[in-house]
Formats: sequence, C-alpha cells, structure tokens
Amino acid sequence: MIAETVCSAVSAAGLGIAAVTAYRRRFLTAVRVAAYALVPIGLVMTGVVEWLADTAFSPVAWAGFGVLGLSWALFMITRTVERRRGGTRKERRQARAAAQRDAVAPAASAPSLGAGAGPTATPAPGPAKAPRGEDDFSDIEAILKKHGI
Repeated sequence: MIAETVCSAVSAAGLGIAAVTAYRRRFLTAVRVAAYALVPIGLVMTGVVEWLADTAFSPVAWAGFGVLGLSWALFMITRTVERRRGGTRKERRQARAAAQRDAVAPAASAPSLGAGAGPTATPAPGPAKAPRGEDDFSDIEAILKKHGI
C-alpha cells in the first residue's frame, strides 16, 4: 500500500516538474520529463510494484535468489576447471584418441608400447642416415624455405 502511494507521489511531482519546464518553453524536455514521470504510476497500475514489494519482503524469494547465485557460482567453477584441464570432454577424448594413434611408430611393423615389446623383440630397421654435415644444413634450409628466405 505504501509503495503505491510513494509511486503516485513521485509521478505527481514529475508531472509538476514537466509543467514548469513546459512553462519555460522547453517543450521537448518537458515531454521527456512527463514520460519519465508516468512510469511509476504505470508500474503501480500493472501490478509490478505489488509483485516487487511481495518479493522484497519474502524470505522464500531471497532463498531462491541465494540458490540461483549458488548455481551460477558452481557453473563458473566448473567452467574454470574445464579450461584449466584443457578443453571440453569432447576435445579431451579426441586428444586421447590421437595419442593412441601416435603410439605406433611410423616405420614400425608392431606397436612400440604393446604386449610384444619386450627384450626379445627385434627393432625395425630405421631409415638410412645422411652424412653429418649435409643433415645439419638440410634442417636449416627447410626452416629458411618455410619462412620464405
């Protein structure tokens, strides 16, 4: 009841200020002040003020705001932890699958970390090594070509 009275008084005061402003021949400003002055009485007439007053003095409503805040905090914590771990669950699954594919050496005929990889296993022959001097310069040439130099 008191909220409606306060809103009505604010609207009446605002309309009075708009009338004084219009008397001073500042019509655009007067219309703008009148528009702002009519908002509180419009909120009273639609019932928004009563709803807000009931919500503001209701312990259940404040407990609901607390639960919403807690859920928001939990959501933000999980997002932070997810970012620190390295992405979403789907991205971690893809990275794990890529790591399993890379467990097999490209030139090997058997997995390098499998059950058959023991002291009796024979190593696969590797590619032939280039002479020492030529190998060093080929790496440098590849880097320079990559950068367009």
